[in-house]
Amino acid sequence: MKVEFTGEIWFWRGPAPFYFITVPEPERSILADEWVFASYGWGMLPVTARIGRTTWATSLFPKDGSYVVPVKQAVRTAEQLDDGDTPHVVLTLRTT
Repeated sequence: MKVEFTGEIWFWRGPAPFYFITVPEPERSILADEWVFASYGWGMLPVTARIGRTTWATSLFPKDGSYVVPVKQAVRTAEQLDDGDTPHVVLTLRTT
């Protein structure tokens, strides 16, 4: 099963700065209702993410009642993305 959406990239200025995209409704509900069985701790969900032609393995983090997709530097560089851009995201649950 795939979940697709468009979301804005935002920057988190923590001790380990990173970029994320928040999963919107109703996609968040699909993840919470149908994928919650796959959580491996702290509510994290293992996924394969795709933006454009770039695919990577990652995990969704629960945040403020939703999930966020970490978007690493290699993805942002390959797809020419920056803070505030709104790419199309495809998520596929990883079960292994």
